[in-house]
Amino acid sequence: MRAGLVNKADLAQAVELTKNQDLRLGEALVSLGILDTKTVEAFLHRIPSEPADLAATRIDENDLLTLLIKLIYVGRLATLGQYIDAIRLPLPIVTELTSMAIERRLLHALGTRKSDSLLDMSYAFTEEGRQYATDSLERSRYVGPAPVTIEEFNYQVSLQKLTNERITYEKIKNSLSQWKVESSLIEQAGPALNAGRSMLLYGPPGNGKTTVALCFASVFTDLIYVPYSIIVEGEIIRYFDPSVHQALEPVEEHKDDEGSFVRHERNDLRWVACKRPFIVTGGELTLDMLDMRYDMNGHFYEAPLHMKALGGCLLIDDFGRQLVSPTHLLNRWIVPLENRIDYMKLNTGKTFSIPFEELVMFSTNLEPEDLMDPAFLRRLPYKIEVGPPDVDRYRAIFEMECSRVLMDLPDAAFQFIVRKIRDEKGMEFAAYHPRFIVDQVLATCRFMQEPPQLKARYVEYAINNLRVHRHDQPNGTLTSARM
Repeated sequence: MRAGLVNKADLAQAVELTKNQDLRLGEALVSLGILDTKTVEAFLHRIPSEPADLAATRIDENDLLTLLIKLIYVGRLATLGQYIDAIRLPLPIVTELTSMAIERRLLHALGTRKSDSLLDMSYAFTEEGRQYATDSLERSRYVGPAPVTIEEFNYQVSLQKLTNERITYEKIKNSLSQWKVESSLIEQAGPALNAGRSMLLYGPPGNGKTTVALCFASVFTDLIYVPYSIIVEGEIIRYFDPSVHQALEPVEEHKDDEGSFVRHERNDLRWVACKRPFIVTGGELTLDMLDMRYDMNGHFYEAPLHMKALGGCLLIDDFGRQLVSPTHLLNRWIVPLENRIDYMKLNTGKTFSIPFEELVMFSTNLEPEDLMDPAFLRRLPYKIEVGPPDVDRYRAIFEMECSRVLMDLPDAAFQFIVRKIRDEKGMEFAAYHPRFIVDQVLATCRFMQEPPQLKARYVEYAINNLRVHRHDQPNGTLTSARM
């Protein structure tokens, strides 16, 4: 349901069939013709399965034990059920780790108080256990769900590429419907989105390049799985970031539903189901931000932005205005952009590779040929100009903005705006003008305690705010203010 493959009615119908026949949910969906076998198998194959035992985690048992002890200490956890919720590992593994802690005299059992359930079994620290916890926190302050290995991470990224989704003309058109773009832009963007290759959006400021990029990203509707953290050579890299990864809440499960399929599935809770990320970075970008960031106090790493964008889209906004030069930035990404692989380095000197499976979009209002040489331009295979609107599209945007605030757009008013902007001010149309003018006129009407209306002098006030006076220019020339 979260991936948009089925709706609530489809699911209810399939669940009902599982009650009456010996079928699992996927089989029921195929039997009803809602999904085909290939789609179901591909979707289920991408869901990380929980490790069967301690060895299946492929993580040193001492590292996991240390993490569990830190979680118990920091979270003041008491029961086995709380341990499982904190470390996100299944009961057999947590039980084994707890037994190890007891054997090493780090914990001792207190028994159960509420019920006979194993999950309610309580434990407490020994003196040795408390000392072990504080010493462990000195070495690393990472306290969170158990990590996944870099090999598991890379494999999962390869399963959930953007190119797994088929982008159609209608999908892009629907995502851009309210922005009144030309069909040629959609025709140029479609192949780029299907290929998942880098894209350059260029053109004068104020014509919606950032908005267009966001709409492009929104056409990808599949969900992906991201880990809370990754372990490389014993070093922890924190990955899941609520500010860029939009977690999807699980569909509500009814425990009394005998037809529920959820009880049959054992998903690895170290992974979070999320929408594909869309990350924007602008003038603040530096080369250091593309490397692993080591937390000197916590003694763990934070994944860089472009690594967190894997499986989604990364927009370099205002390209050419970053603290790092365009040449240095593109030099850093020559290999990732061409070979779809990137190399990261830890402070220990350990280097590891990750798949560079993301759509990188560069947006600029500068001349592309002034930013980079032909060799770099060649490495951006799709170059899409987001130019100023023509009169018809300009009017369509104005009508949309006026309807937003319940304001009429008389033909005389629109012709007055066109004459003022194009003929008198000598300005080029820009897609941001309509909203800017409408909002300013609306604010003036409120101040004057009048109903919303495009009065000529109010419109002129707004148009004058599109530019600033340059008194050093002849005839009081106005200079465009960058919006």
